[in-house]
Amino acid sequence: MKVISVAIDGPSGAGKSSLARRAAKTLGFVYVDTGAIYRTVAFYCSENGISPDDSAAVAAALPQMQIQIDYSEDGTQRMLLGQRDVSEQIRTPEISMLTSAVAAVPEVRAYLLDMQRKLAQVRSVIMDGRDIGTVVLPNATVKIYLTAAPEARAQRRCKELRDKGMDVTFEEILKGVQERDYNDTHRDISPLKRADDAHLVDTTCLDFEESLDVLVKVIRQYTGADL
Repeated sequence: MKVISVAIDGPSGAGKSSLARRAAKTLGFVYVDTGAIYRTVAFYCSENGISPDDSAAVAAALPQMQIQIDYSEDGTQRMLLGQRDVSEQIRTPEISMLTSAVAAVPEVRAYLLDMQRKLAQVRSVIMDGRDIGTVVLPNATVKIYLTAAPEARAQRRCKELRDKGMDVTFEEILKGVQERDYNDTHRDISPLKRADDAHLVDTTCLDFEESLDVLVKVIRQYTGADL
């Protein structure tokens, strides 16, 4: 059976993870949330008092992190530090802000690159992140750049966090989204950008089901597979 790789890039809060997860389930692929891997590195640094701006300290800690990816029976990706499931802890706004800094450390990207590529070699995957189509899987079967206006992304994120019981404001979330966008697009190593051959999917004016429909149609159209 042909192994298909779908690379989805885009800014924080564009819905990459939730849409890619549902699309993978629809198409029978494995969903790989690469952002969660970087968040796990950031969480480890935060928990162990390592400044994400101290590149040398972050790089030195990588061998001790014991990061693993596990999948539950329903295909949900779980992030483990050793034997501890940290999938929920890595989703806070604080960890989101730290993630940009650790993701800019060259040693971190090199350390995790091999892990991501191996996943795509043995099974059909939908992988999302910031540099999947440009760096991680430059020869992906299909590349998609998924985006939405900052205000729309902040509103969605705000609702998501409030639904989890977190006391946040739209203004602070929007500020965080804008800062994350700037950091991701201006970092020296693998900055966020649309690959030349990536198909643009803008979800600003679409609800979740409409966005999913567009995403699945693009994947089916350009993979050339009977899905």
